Amino acid sequence: MKARLLFRDEDFDFSAGLPPHAGDLTSDLELVTLLRAMAAGDKFIYGVCENVLLAGLTDPAAIGYRQRILADCMAEPDLVRELYDIAIGALADRRGVWGFFSSQNPSSILYSAVGQLEALVPRLRQLRRFADEHAGKFASDGFAAFFDTVRQELDDDYFATLSGHLKQLKFGGGKLMSAGLASDNSGVGYVLRSGQARRGWRERIGMEPRSVYSFTIPPRDDAGAQALEEMTSRAINHVADAAAQSADHVTSYFAALRSELGFYVGCLNLNGELAARNQAVSFPQPTPPEGSDLSCAELRDACLALHIDYVVGNDADADGKPLVIITGANSGGKSTFLRSVGLAHLMMQAGLFVTAAAYRASTSHQIFTHFIREEDPNMVSGRLDEELGRMSAIADQIGPRSLMLFNESFAATNEREGSEIGRQVVTALLEADIRVLFVTHHFDLADSFHLQDDYPVLFLRASRQPDGGRDFKLTPAPPLPTSFGADIYHRIGGWLGEHDKHDHDDPTREGPS
Repeated sequence: MKARLLFRDEDFDFSAGLPPHAGDLTSDLELVTLLRAMAAGDKFIYGVCENVLLAGLTDPAAIGYRQRILADCMAEPDLVRELYDIAIGALADRRGVWGFFSSQNPSSILYSAVGQLEALVPRLRQLRRFADEHAGKFASDGFAAFFDTVRQELDDDYFATLSGHLKQLKFGGGKLMSAGLASDNSGVGYVLRSGQARRGWRERIGMEPRSVYSFTIPPRDDAGAQALEEMTSRAINHVADAAAQSADHVTSYFAALRSELGFYVGCLNLNGELAARNQAVSFPQPTPPEGSDLSCAELRDACLALHIDYVVGNDADADGKPLVIITGANSGGKSTFLRSVGLAHLMMQAGLFVTAAAYRASTSHQIFTHFIREEDPNMVSGRLDEELGRMSAIADQIGPRSLMLFNESFAATNEREGSEIGRQVVTALLEADIRVLFVTHHFDLADSFHLQDDYPVLFLRASRQPDGGRDFKLTPAPPLPTSFGADIYHRIGGWLGEHDKHDHDDPTREGPS
């Protein structure tokens, strides 16, 4: 019996671990903020959501499968949490049983297995009642298959048979075994038999013919008792293994159910946090990775939306354009937009909703980030060496139909050198069929792609208002060759005369982000 709430026909491998670049991805996109909102203080849910979020799907059908299940969860949040509590309760009940198969003795293993199955049976019955009462409230194909499996596998015959086996495995009438003798009169072929091991009262008082011949081991015959225990262990060994496997199977089912539902509970927690801040969400539209789709309406940074009540959304249409270059004023929303695309892509490929009015994109086999880093006092080499080292590590891992996000990369050197490095890196990525989004203040880098005809490019620019304010809106516009000198001057504490201010407040001038 399988839960199959994350995949239609396979289990999610929570033991696979995180991808090698997970640390940079988590840091650059501020995933900790998102994961904490999903976990709501639960470390287990945090780990589950982290695994699912960083193991993205590329098949739009598989993503749609999760989206429909999540839509059910959002429609019936209390029932989903109740179902999650059943799984948690089952595992807690199992932990309360003595043994855990710690002993290698077959009798101890059998005793523990029977105890655990007896503890889990009430939870199985609870799961069956839940399916009978609430299955009709869920519309997704994933939940329909889940409840159908529960009702088919956990029918009345199953519980009757299971109860009968558990009662028999307690051996209230003793253990009945058979064995043969080897040539040296040692016992061989021990087999546990069904039926009563004790003589009935009619036989004991002589009213019926004797069916067995027996003897009693004296209470102080330790060697005899040990020999009898060894014979019993050999006879029940296969039964103990079968019972232990059955207990493990039921336990594994509840563990998988807890993990898979844990992801959806995390989604509900995140939806609640966003709703409390009046942040609207929608289900994105994934397309196959072979395409080059990327468009959005009112896309917002999900992590920023968890910190402040009002976040400006941005629109973009990069369909058919494998390269997006973002330039413009400092603090104009360029990095925020870049993070919003990375987060939306991760959330989409996990089956989540996104913080946008609409989001449509081709899925990516991998998502990488290369963001500018603060100066590290312990750095054994310069910032440019560090940037190139990270880029080299990415080059060893990245493959076709991936998504690469650059934020002020190669800015640790002069514009001419940084632009040349960036140009060569971006060109190599585009030739390898990798989509690139690049935030930069290097005009030479941006303009070189503006002048070429090899690759379609979308240029977005963060604007600066005449009074120096920001509306955090990105608009399609080519890069500009000048800088907002006044912004930088004021930021470092300078002052300007009236005749200087007129020159420097030109709203068409851009600068480093």
